[in-house]
Amino acid sequence: MNDPYFDQFSASYDEDLQRALSVTGEDKEFFARGRLRWLASHLSQHRRQAGAVLDFGCGTGSATPLIFECLHASRVLGVDVSGASLEAARSKYGSAQASFQLIESPELGAFDVAFCNGVFHHIEPDGRQQALDYIYQSLGPGGVFALFENNPWNLATRYVMSRCAFDKDAITLNPVETRRRMRQAGFQVLTTRFLFIFPAFLGALRVLETPLSRLPLGGQYVMVGMKP
Repeated sequence: MNDPYFDQFSASYDEDLQRALSVTGEDKEFFARGRLRWLASHLSQHRRQAGAVLDFGCGTGSATPLIFECLHASRVLGVDVSGASLEAARSKYGSAQASFQLIESPELGAFDVAFCNGVFHHIEPDGRQQALDYIYQSLGPGGVFALFENNPWNLATRYVMSRCAFDKDAITLNPVETRRRMRQAGFQVLTTRFLFIFPAFLGALRVLETPLSRLPLGGQYVMVGMKP
């Protein structure tokens, strides 16, 4: 399935994102690394190995090197609906261990971990369950799915999204909807945490982010599900 809408952003994606995030005082690398370090810690606490990782909605593939670095994945498959973005991903990050393709038929049970960041607010509400079903089918038994989404209850997040060229038509989803949809897809929801509470100028307070992560304060939330 090729959706040309995001093709127009494939060349400027990183620049557009950085422009939107600049108000936080951090760059996109800070947030990308923070997400994957959080996931690595979660997997370690539950004595799980990343193994084969599905990056759902991989875009231009910028998370790929961090998936290998932070999760120690054995292979990564990035899937997306933008052919132009996938071409950019293949050119920059493609290897024997990292491949990229359009979202079509899932590789049934092929993955140990699925990772998804900031994708579902770009999926029309009536297509979200189909996307979750794809991810569920791609995971093997016991597979872990980490869904990172922008927190619509956070006013700063709404402001950042309003500054982002490719988020203009986004339809956010809150944790209540996400939990309901994940359960409907068959996932056992393990945890929900809220990340990135304090901007750079309040960086000294970031030591409080872990104890505060159960409160809906962060700019993003992560919901982790497991395929029984």
